[in-house]
Amino acid sequence: MVNKITIIGAGNMGGALAKGWTRAGMATDITATARTRRTLDDLVAACPNINVSLDNRKAVEGADAVVLAVKPWVAQQVIEDIAPELEGKLVISVVAGFRHDRIDVYAMPNIAAEFGQSMTFVEEAPRAKEAATLFERVGECRIVPRRLMEPGMMLAGCGIAYVFRFIRALMEGGVEMGFYPDDAKCIAMQTMQGAVALLRETGLHPEAAIDKVTTPGGITIKGLNELDHAGFNSAVIRCLKAGLGK
Repeated sequence: MVNKITIIGAGNMGGALAKGWTRAGMATDITATARTRRTLDDLVAACPNINVSLDNRKAVEGADAVVLAVKPWVAQQVIEDIAPELEGKLVISVVAGFRHDRIDVYAMPNIAAEFGQSMTFVEEAPRAKEAATLFERVGECRIVPRRLMEPGMMLAGCGIAYVFRFIRALMEGGVEMGFYPDDAKCIAMQTMQGAVALLRETGLHPEAAIDKVTTPGGITIKGLNELDHAGFNSAVIRCLKAGLGK
């Protein structure tokens, strides 16, 4: 059973997990590390009860689980430094593209973990379910075979950025039509939130939901056809496959 978690690397992803787990009521069980005191001070300001340290090896002492959340190019050195302290601990990596014999579970959350809304993929492994229970505290989690980890990263880890870009496009369109930017942002976000809620609550396929707001000769179908003419679907699929080198 995991009671104490140490997060090595309190940057964007590690910090989001720390904040998300804190919001989930796990603050007294979390220690986070970083290379600079400023990063730790910022984290403590957001999570007053969290434990922080500049010493990775000391931070993992007594932990039940260690989450590696550093940059890929320093991951090898970091895990070698803390290796003597990892015996008996659940070691989880959220470092994209990094693999090591000492890692028990590979996971790919996204930064919405901070608000309990991550879509996390956990790679199949003997301790995958144990790791999944942690990520379920900060959103939805799926255990998948290794072949789906990279696609999962593109669809959800990177995908959140693509959603931001679509919201920005809606905002720009709103501004062009006469709304102030902040108003356009609120409208775009609420529209997207409403669309997600409708699909979640009804279980409808997106195309069936589209049929509910399109009428023959209406303005919605004209806009949808413009997206099709611009290759919208193809662009999204190509965007997702780009990170896989396909």
